[in-house]
Amino acid sequence: MQILSFPEAATPTDLRVQVGEIQEQVWPSESGPDAPVATPTHDPALRPISMLLVGEGTVLAALDILFKEIVHVDRCLSAGGLSRVVTSEQARGRGYGRQLVAAARERMAAQGLDLGLFTCDRPLQPFYESAGWRVLPGAVLIGGTPQDPFPSDQPGFDKVMMSGFFSAAGRQAQASFHHSRIELYPGEIDKLW
Repeated sequence: MQILSFPEAATPTDLRVQVGEIQEQVWPSESGPDAPVATPTHDPALRPISMLLVGEGTVLAALDILFKEIVHVDRCLSAGGLSRVVTSEQARGRGYGRQLVAAARERMAAQGLDLGLFTCDRPLQPFYESAGWRVLPGAVLIGGTPQDPFPSDQPGFDKVMMSGFFSAAGRQAQASFHHSRIELYPGEIDKLW
């Protein structure tokens, strides 16, 4: 097995198709499994990187990392977040997803990001914690745009914020993120990344 990384738009088509099929298992689309899945899905302004755990040419798990500069309490910080984390139905329960999520965390830290932030469904909190991420207590991620905000605490959502503080600047700002509303604003395509 190996972990492969590509800018999302440069991911080889055969691998992108496999990722699309796994995503369809988890989040069925209105157009069904026959819909084209080989096209990029993220806003290019977020510089998406696809990370894939591949064994013998088969994608076992996949995720995307998105990047953005944010301003929080008058500090400009480089942030990354996980998006579309999936493991194929046939490969679940073997630790592949955890291995990939931990590798993504290491990559984000190695790239010099100040922090990593993303939301997950509350039942997935222990999974992400097992891969090195930590809950950001009381925090709310505000996605969408300033004109059309999309907060993670809106009715019907049961999300928790996961985080990693990698750089000295990130660690220095960490306490200011607790119990705060974090203005991410990744846009209309990746509302909460």
